[in-house]
Amino acid sequence: MHSQAPATPPRIMGILNVTPDSFSDGGEHLDPEAAVAHGLALARAGADIIDVGGESTRPGSRPVPAAEQCERVLPVIGALRKRLPAGVEISIDTTSAEVARAALAAGASWINDTAAGEDDPGLLALAAETGATLVLMHRQGRPETMQQDPRYGDVATEVEDYLLERARLARTAGVAAERILLDPGIGFGKTLAHNLALIAALGRLRAHGFAVLLGASRKRFLGAICDEPHPAALDAATAATTTAGVLAGIEVFRVHDVAGNRQAADVAWALRGAGMRATGAPVTG
Repeated sequence: MHSQAPATPPRIMGILNVTPDSFSDGGEHLDPEAAVAHGLALARAGADIIDVGGESTRPGSRPVPAAEQCERVLPVIGALRKRLPAGVEISIDTTSAEVARAALAAGASWINDTAAGEDDPGLLALAAETGATLVLMHRQGRPETMQQDPRYGDVATEVEDYLLERARLARTAGVAAERILLDPGIGFGKTLAHNLALIAALGRLRAHGFAVLLGASRKRFLGAICDEPHPAALDAATAATTTAGVLAGIEVFRVHDVAGNRQAADVAWALRGAGMRATGAPVTG
């Protein structure tokens, strides 16, 4: 797997939910000024990408119309694009091509699609047309019901096969391979055991040549492991998954606590490099 090692340090994607009902920070940044201020703070803390979403995908959540998503996110994206440092990118977290197109016009350059183009196949064509970076995530079921009784035969293989097929469709639509990231969808129709199996198999997913994004931040399975019911108290647990991901060769980490995970990622990256030098393996791809 050493040949698949990323050539650049891991990137941190800071979460900016402009929603009233997200599982960890719902309602905190619904006001556009508060959202912009938080986005700028995420960048100062070390975020390379700011992921702006106007629709919660927490378990039990319901879809938000495209017009309402746009009303929430477009003023924030526009203001952030004017004020963020050069090099910090903006991602739109949506399953709607209509929302994504408007967000890209406002200043986003990433599309983070938790439905991997299944809710709106137009997202694949849009990414190809605009050259946007596209995150394809696995989920079993829909947010309303996905945690009721998730089942798999072999979760790592099934998620891997699904994501490779979605990546193939994106490539067929014209999306460049280097613009595609695969996300195993931690917590999206998965039990504690499923999530652990997927994190343990991250290196296997990465070995197919596509970049991988890990989004385990403050998820319920971490609370179950740590006996901690409050999501905001799970930042140290999240950093542990970031460390594991960096050591597995993962490129991007979607998190709430940017500063802590930036530190975890940087230390894990240094350890990975030292370990590879010690074994004589190439440190970069």
